[in-house]
Amino acid sequence: MLTVFNHPLITHKLALMRDKNTPTKDFAQQLNEIGSLMAFEISRDLPTKPKDVETPIGICHTAELAHDVVLVPILRAGLGMTEGIRSIIPTAKVGFVGLYRNEETLQPVEYFFKCPDMTEATVMILDPMLATGGSADAAIEMVKKRGAKNIKLVCLVGVPEGVKRIEESHPDVDIYLAALDEKLNEKGYIVPGLGDAGDRIFGTK
Repeated sequence: MLTVFNHPLITHKLALMRDKNTPTKDFAQQLNEIGSLMAFEISRDLPTKPKDVETPIGICHTAELAHDVVLVPILRAGLGMTEGIRSIIPTAKVGFVGLYRNEETLQPVEYFFKCPDMTEATVMILDPMLATGGSADAAIEMVKKRGAKNIKLVCLVGVPEGVKRIEESHPDVDIYLAALDEKLNEKGYIVPGLGDAGDRIFGTK
């Protein structure tokens, strides 16, 4: 299922990120803040279990999260969303997926993987851009092979091409976007997009 958030604060902050004149510090800050806003909405359906808490006055019959939340940023741009989500879910564990594109086959290749146990967890794969969907597709396959069953793909900006690929390859994975943009250009960049998220987060270009 695809969810595109229509929230004034998310739209406002994303507009600042799209501006080519926004400096690295502000770009990274807005990404973190959007991550927090998206996490609040995404977490609405997290499973809970009953818990009794003793307050200063008496016993409260309440609830707590039933399972771990594991954040899996795709290196390196996905790191830019991690702390924003952890500000809302501070108990979340963090894994890492490293991928690069083979220049001959153009297919993503795994070069790093480190994650906690995910068999019972809600797993959120993080990547600001859902362009062709190649990296997201590969990352989803990687966590599934390690036992993940409840997977959510959390991106900032996507295009129909990438959404279609994930929906066809992984119909069991929910997709969350802050915006669905028009298309990919001939170089594989999202139009209008916001440029290379990794470069803009870390100031490498």
